[in-house]
Amino acid sequence: MPETSTRGVPAPPAPSAAVTDEAPLTRWVLIGAAVAFLLLFLVLPLIAIFAEALRRGIAAYFASFADPDTQDAIRLTLLVAAIAVPLNVVFGIAAAWAVAKFDFAGKSLFVTFIDLPFSVSPVVSGLVFVLLFGAHGVFGGFLQAHDIRIIFAVPGIVLATIFVTFPFVARELIPLMQEQGTAEEEAALTLGASGFRMFLTVTLPNVKWALLYGVLLANARAMGEFGAVSVVSGHIRGLTNTMPLQVEILYNEYAFVGAFAVASLLAGLALVTLVAKALLEWRYGDALARTHRHG
Repeated sequence: MPETSTRGVPAPPAPSAAVTDEAPLTRWVLIGAAVAFLLLFLVLPLIAIFAEALRRGIAAYFASFADPDTQDAIRLTLLVAAIAVPLNVVFGIAAAWAVAKFDFAGKSLFVTFIDLPFSVSPVVSGLVFVLLFGAHGVFGGFLQAHDIRIIFAVPGIVLATIFVTFPFVARELIPLMQEQGTAEEEAALTLGASGFRMFLTVTLPNVKWALLYGVLLANARAMGEFGAVSVVSGHIRGLTNTMPLQVEILYNEYAFVGAFAVASLLAGLALVTLVAKALLEWRYGDALARTHRHG
C-alpha cells in the first residue's frame, strides 16, 4: 500500500534518480573519450601544423609569405570572401524574410533548396558550374563569343564559393524570424514607418547577432573551401589559386615549410572565427539558442 501522511493523504512518491545520474566511472569514461577524441583529431593536428610551419625558425616561416604566388593566393582568398559573404548576407536576409513573413506555394521546396549545398559534394557543385559556363557548357558558346571568362577565372571561383556558403546566413536567420513573428513589423507599419525604416529599426536589431553568427560561419567556409574551387579554378599560379589550393601545390612540390605556413594562416583564421563564435555564444547565448532549437 502507498505510504500516507499524518493527514491521511497519500505521500508523494520518493524522487527517483535522474536519468543523467550515471556512475562516476561511466561519467569519467565518457568525458575522457570526448577529450581524447578532441586531442587526437583537433588539437594535435593543429599543433602539428604550427610546429611544421616553424620547424626551420621564425625567419623561414615569414619568408614563406614573401613568395609572390602565395601573396596572390592570400589576396584572392580575401577577395573571394569579401565578395561572396556580403552577397550571401543579402540572399540570407531576403530568403529568411520570405520564408518567415510570407506564405507562398513551394515554400517547403524553397527551404529544401537552401539546404542543398549541405548535401551536395563541393566537387559536384564545381562540376555543375563547368557544365554551365565551361567552353563546351550550356552557355559556353555565348561566353566565348563575347570574350567573357567564368571558368578558370575569378568569377567562377566566386560563384562556386557563393554556392557552397549561401545556406549559412539563411539557416541562422529563418528560425529566429519565424519565432519572432510579424507583430513588431506590423506595429511599425501602423505607426507610419516605411518598409526600409522598419527593417533597419525593428527587424535588423532583432536578428543582428544571429546574422553575425551566420556571417562568421560563411566567412570561415569561404576562405577554407577547396573542392568546388579546385574544379573551377584551373590551378593557374598567381591568378586562380586560393590559399587551400596553394597549400596543395606547395606540398606536392615538397616545399613543406611554405605549405604549412599557409596552412597555419588558414588555421589561424579558423581559430579567430571559432573564438568570435564562442564569444557570441557566451554573450548572446539565449538568442542563439533559440535559433539553433529550430534550425
